[in-house]
Amino acid sequence: MTTRASRQARILALVESREVSSQSELAELLAAEGINVSQGTLSKDLLEIGAVRIRGSKGNLVYAAPGTDTAPDASGLESRLARLTQEVLLGADASANMVVLRTPPGAAQYFASAIDKVAWSSILGTIAGDDTVLLIARDPRGGEDLAARFMEMGGGGGSATQP
Repeated sequence: MTTRASRQARILALVESREVSSQSELAELLAAEGINVSQGTLSKDLLEIGAVRIRGSKGNLVYAAPGTDTAPDASGLESRLARLTQEVLLGADASANMVVLRTPPGAAQYFASAIDKVAWSSILGTIAGDDTVLLIARDPRGGEDLAARFMEMGGGGGSATQP
């Protein structure tokens, strides 16, 4: 039985040593080493280690380790968050320094991870369920501003909505 940490370390080593273009290819490489992993677990591992998709030497998308020269910079992460917000944000509501972001079922953890990667100083942290992300603002009264910012990014204008 392989620990999560050792499995993730092996995943990083594989994507650093060769061009891996899909999760199924990565699963096969791991299986060849005696590490059997489900697609769901592999997807979570890639997210947790911060793997990114970049253009490989043949122009196809491949997995790369975080910090790779061609990995997105902070502005790229913000662009990604903006696109994701447009796709998954259903509504936002705030109270004091807390913001509740609503997403379709199954999207909240992925959305929270994208928010965490941007690392805005105004956000103290996130907690995600299945369809809800709880943001804690650093400013004791910063919830309304954050909710409005997410609604603007999502194309919902400047006001927060409550489903």
